[in-house]
Amino acid sequence: MQSESTRRGFLKIAAEATVAFAAAAAYAQETKLTDDKLNIAVIGVANQGRYDLDNVRSQNIVAVCDVNNDYLDEVAKDLPGARTYTDYRKMLEQKNIDAVVIGTPDHTHAPAALLALESGRHVYCEKPLTHTVAEARAVAEMARRHKRVTQMGTQIHASNNYRRVVEIVRSGAIGDVSEVHCWVGSVWTGTGRPAETPAEPIYLDWELWLGTAPRRPYHPSYVPASWRGWWDFGGGALADMACHHMDLPTWALELESPSTVEAEGPPVSPECAPDWLIVKYQYPSKGTRSAVALTWYNGDRRPRYFAEGKLPAWGNGTLFVGSKGMLLADYDRYALLPEKDFTGFQAPAPTIPNSIGHHREWYEACKHGGETTCNFDYSGRLSEAVLLGNVAYRLGQKLTWDGPALRAIGCPEADALLRPHYRKEWRNRIG
Repeated sequence: MQSESTRRGFLKIAAEATVAFAAAAAYAQETKLTDDKLNIAVIGVANQGRYDLDNVRSQNIVAVCDVNNDYLDEVAKDLPGARTYTDYRKMLEQKNIDAVVIGTPDHTHAPAALLALESGRHVYCEKPLTHTVAEARAVAEMARRHKRVTQMGTQIHASNNYRRVVEIVRSGAIGDVSEVHCWVGSVWTGTGRPAETPAEPIYLDWELWLGTAPRRPYHPSYVPASWRGWWDFGGGALADMACHHMDLPTWALELESPSTVEAEGPPVSPECAPDWLIVKYQYPSKGTRSAVALTWYNGDRRPRYFAEGKLPAWGNGTLFVGSKGMLLADYDRYALLPEKDFTGFQAPAPTIPNSIGHHREWYEACKHGGETTCNFDYSGRLSEAVLLGNVAYRLGQKLTWDGPALRAIGCPEADALLRPHYRKEWRNRIG
């Protein structure tokens, strides 16, 4: 009964918009764009948020929001025509907003995206799409229901290199791929909850920074960047980087939901992500493609092929292992291995058009229609798989995954980690 109730909650996702946003929804769907420019609001304006803002500046930036007033003041000087906010809920009451860019910590992604979508705005959201698995499904469902244009911030997806790798894998050059490895050296972790309770900085609204997350005292261990190492706010290196690296095999092999997920790492901390992690995903066969075993590594762990001397000393990367050879790729290069077997290799003619730019792809589709390559249907499935790795690790057991039902079969204890637990002050749109 518990899992069935949870499933109904996942699929409900708040069917009706609130009265407060009815006018904004009508405006966003009916307004005509001025001078063929999109009216964009940006939530999170520093670091990655600033990168996103700069990449949509050709449009009209009509509102900016950040809980850090120092960041907000800096951007306000640069964009004097944009209204400023510390609370994105207030910002979304502004009627002349067509689209929203979200560049905040992970735990804020889904609450902000769901509210923006529900009010009729198009959304660009940084990776991972959400903080929990259930949120990823909910955000994708909400975008589909409201027919909004969406894009997740995996900008490497727009690179020519990734497109050429996808074409080569799909051409059969390395044969039937049954094994993939993705790895990064990144580490995001912590050392337990701080005992000290220093004063909150005058420039920071800590209560709004926490947002839906459980209340805890401010500490500089969390902000501005170290939040990724804490379960309440992020998901370690897996949540940070796997949407970039697992994107490549997900795209090339058309991976959907894994059938099983298991993980190993150091002893589980109730507070912090681990300093190394190995996650093993099993994906079922599809069409003529065999089942795929995909393994993720971060920290100081690597595939056995390095120790066996079969790979060059590259840094982060992705390895496809096929029946005829291997393909090693990172963001901007690839190699077919063993090299002697691919002497004189001619890559297939390009079939995937080069991107006009990851952000531009989104805002042009908002204005003129068309598809984006990392819409929330695609990036939601990718994010679900990524985040499942942390669930398996924290539970310490292999999960048998029922993707359509969004549940771990025979493991009701997984439910608590699959879905968010928002503070009562915040509306939970997950059901």
